[in-house]
This record gives sequence, structure tokens and C-alpha cells, in this order.
Amino acid sequence: MRWNIPNILTILRLVAAPGVAIMFLYFSRPLADWFALILFVGAAVTDFFDGYLARLWKQESNFGRMLDPIADKAMVVIALLVITGVSGLNPWVLLPATVILFREVFVSGLREFLGDNASKLQVTKLAKWKTTAQMVAIATLFAQGIFEHYFFMRSFGMDQEIIAGIFAGTVEDIHSLNYLWNMANGTWVGGLVLLWLAGGLTLVTGVDYFIKALPFLKEPNT
Repeated sequence: MRWNIPNILTILRLVAAPGVAIMFLYFSRPLADWFALILFVGAAVTDFFDGYLARLWKQESNFGRMLDPIADKAMVVIALLVITGVSGLNPWVLLPATVILFREVFVSGLREFLGDNASKLQVTKLAKWKTTAQMVAIATLFAQGIFEHYFFMRSFGMDQEIIAGIFAGTVEDIHSLNYLWNMANGTWVGGLVLLWLAGGLTLVTGVDYFIKALPFLKEPNT
């Protein structure tokens, strides 16, 4: 293993993956959402820079090529498990998350079975867009939890008439409840759209990898 900056960034991303879940064990919300969002976005940024710097400085290595996809999958899978849990197993989150998790397990098993031939299953541009959509969707849904919890914190103790008046514009909105409510709804819808888009791209790329692997799965002629 070479201890260079690209490999260190990849290792940090791998370590950050379980850290997203740990935030919800030791901190209450919305603080946990903030820490998880910052950790996830920071890790996602390293996903671009480790590969870019490795190519720029000619520091590409077998260790980096091995660990990079593992770190990506760990980060996405753990973050999806957290979001699915905090959403109360909401079916709008659970279904695309299940598709994404199934595909990652399936393709990983396929690559393991193919062994040396796995290198022939090159990562496509569509697969890169899939990863980008997954990361943006997850970050958006973490942000949704922040807005939602600040709304409930600031509206705590208010009766429904006051809240309705704030939404109607007849009561002064000194706690920015309108803004928080709109942002919570906007990030929820936006996050779900992106997650379903990511689920669709994940399914398509999974089928594509399977079709490319079919020639290597045929039984030898006897």
C-alpha cells in the first residue's frame, strides 16, 4: 500500500461511512442530522478528489482501485440504512433503497464470481451518474431531517390556530416557520425524486453488468 494523499482520502471516506450511523447513536436530532450531513458531504467530495489527484499526480495504485468502490458502496449503503430507519420505514424511501442495496450486493457477488474477468466489466458513465444521483439524494434527505426538526422545535407549544395563522399570513412569523416548513417539504420531495432516479439508474446499470457478464457464465461445452 502506498501512503499518498489519494489513498488517504479513500481511507477517510471508508472510515466516514460507519461514522454517519454513529452520529445518530451519540447525538440527538437535529444535531445528529447536521453531523451526518457534514460527514457524508465531506466524504462524497473526497470521492471526486482522490481519483482526480491520483490521475493528476500519477499515483494510481492497486490498493486505491480496490478500496475506492468499497468505500463508495459502504458510504451509500450505510447512509441509506440510516435514512430508511429515521424515516420510519417509509415505503417511498424503502423501495428505491431496497433496489439500490440489492443491486450493490448482486454486482459485488457477480464481480467476485468472475474473478480475473471482473476487470472486463468497466464502470460506465451511466454508473457514475448513478453514484452522483445517490449521493445528492442522500445529502438532500439528511437536510430534510434538519429542516423538519427545526420546524417542530420552534413550533413546540404553539396551538394549531397560531400555526395556521402563521401559514395564512395573519400571524407574524418570527420563528421562520413558513421557511422551515417549505424547505422541509421541498427537500423531502426533491430527495425522493433523486432517490427514485438513482434507483432507476441503479437497476439499469445492474442489468447492463449482468448482460455483459453472461458470456462468462455459460457452462463449458462437454
